[in-house]
Amino acid sequence: MPIDRGPSVSVREPAVVAAGARSVLPDFADGMAALPGELGSLGRRLQSALREEDWRTCHRLLHQFLDKYLREFAESLEAGGALAESDQLRDLLRQAVGVALASLLQPLPALADESSALGTELRQWRPGSDLAPLARRVRELCHQVGVHAGETTEQHTLMLGLFDLLLENLVELLDDGSWLHGQVAVVRELLAGDPDRQTLEATRNGLRELVYQQGLLKQGIVDSKDAMRTMMVTFVERLDGMTASTGQFQTRIESHLQVIREARSIAELGKRMDDVLEDTIQLQAQALRSREQMVAARAEVDAAEARIRELETQLRDVGDLVRSDPLTGALNRRGFEELYEREAAHAERDARPLTLAVLDLDEFSRLNARHGHPGGDAALRHFVAILRGGLRAVDAVCRHGGEEFVLLLPGTPLAEAQSVVQRMQRALAAQPAMHEGRRITFTFSAGVAMRQLGEDREHLVHRADRAMYQAKRDGRNRVVVAH
Repeated sequence: MPIDRGPSVSVREPAVVAAGARSVLPDFADGMAALPGELGSLGRRLQSALREEDWRTCHRLLHQFLDKYLREFAESLEAGGALAESDQLRDLLRQAVGVALASLLQPLPALADESSALGTELRQWRPGSDLAPLARRVRELCHQVGVHAGETTEQHTLMLGLFDLLLENLVELLDDGSWLHGQVAVVRELLAGDPDRQTLEATRNGLRELVYQQGLLKQGIVDSKDAMRTMMVTFVERLDGMTASTGQFQTRIESHLQVIREARSIAELGKRMDDVLEDTIQLQAQALRSREQMVAARAEVDAAEARIRELETQLRDVGDLVRSDPLTGALNRRGFEELYEREAAHAERDARPLTLAVLDLDEFSRLNARHGHPGGDAALRHFVAILRGGLRAVDAVCRHGGEEFVLLLPGTPLAEAQSVVQRMQRALAAQPAMHEGRRITFTFSAGVAMRQLGEDREHLVHRADRAMYQAKRDGRNRVVVAH
């Protein structure tokens, strides 16, 4: 007779249960951090406290959440059971107006105060009370928010336009070979697009590093020019001294000639000739020393000129770093576009294949929410390192934006390019990223396309991009070929 064991219960291993329990609080904090307004701020503070294992702060934040957001709801349930739908709608409206909207309106104190006051009055409102005054104030608040939002957007657009115009004028003033051209081009490209926060921060940090390095190089150029100027002054002073010595010798020679003309004995002539020889020997020695000094000064000037040329070359090279993504070291869009044009010309001339792959990290927003932006940055750097480990010297990796990357594979047929990208997927699975002692596992989807004769860059990238999205739809962590 079968034994009745009661309802079926799945038995989980203790370690699995413990691991699930440990993730509850971080998952709760991640969920709160994604909310707007005060709740989102509370969630981010809780995330920070968890990362630092500051349990006292965690305890305080959870109590704050309980007291501010849950206690009133629990009391209403205790007093009258579940809230009626009208009460629920009122509470939702109060949260939206008095909490979320008030937080967004902090740069506009008058509207923020009105939003908070409306939230308080909505909380105090009871069925049967006159709703018309509140409705008018809410409508007026929404109208004012719309007006200010339009003004803010217009001001933002005008400010970007003015800044772009300033950069355009700056380019007109620069020499054709100026090392600033690359940096100005990168900033103007950012202004023309819609960059995300990570791209802006990475570009800003990269330009800061460039400014620092360029400052060192420019100071080296100034120092070298000062040293060169000092050497030139010394050189001219020595020439002047040599000229004065020559003038003195000429005067003495004329004096010797006068004495020789008036000499009355051979002995007197002999003594005078000895004086002439002595003066001549001294002049020759002085001329030899002056020549050696001038040769040395000339060598020092040549060395200073060479140093200045070297520093100026380094300055241009540092400026070329704007073709690289400062976070990962991969090419940025500008560097990729320049490289593509060269490789496309070679492919067109030699009739050889040029293959391109678009790679996009899967569910990267979740990775950022789980590990924070520093963890996301660590994952991006690790990803580029994995890609470079599977590339040849002639291949290139470009950060095309956010978590999207492009591989350029000259001379690589389509099937071989697909195999290359699949090997990179396996390598990434075998070598997860590490951040603060924690493993970060992630995957990527890819689309691969080979350039057709005469095909431009944008069309080729678009074909590979569509194949990449097909890989996402097919289940992610796949490679789809664009035929």
